[in-house]
Amino acid sequence: MKEIISQLAVVTVEKVNETSNDNLKQNITDIINAVIAALGIVAVVVIVLGGVQYMTSTGDSTKVKKAKDTILYGIVGLIICVLAYAIVNFVIGKLGGE
Repeated sequence: MKEIISQLAVVTVEKVNETSNDNLKQNITDIINAVIAALGIVAVVVIVLGGVQYMTSTGDSTKVKKAKDTILYGIVGLIICVLAYAIVNFVIGKLGGE
């Protein structure tokens, strides 16, 4: 197992050394955007779960408040994801001199 991991590490280092700055910048951008997209999907799921909680609260004030808070937190999370996407792409674009 050690041999496989060490060979994988050697191949990875060789690939990183072969890639140019543009490819490295693009790979980093793709990874960050994928993470932000996954977090955005989680935020949307939280909003949907809050909506389901709200619909099934049957007028109980504590359940309604909990559902509204869940929806609010999901919306805040989604806004943070959109802003993070914009900031990351702006900064990486400026680093590349585009």
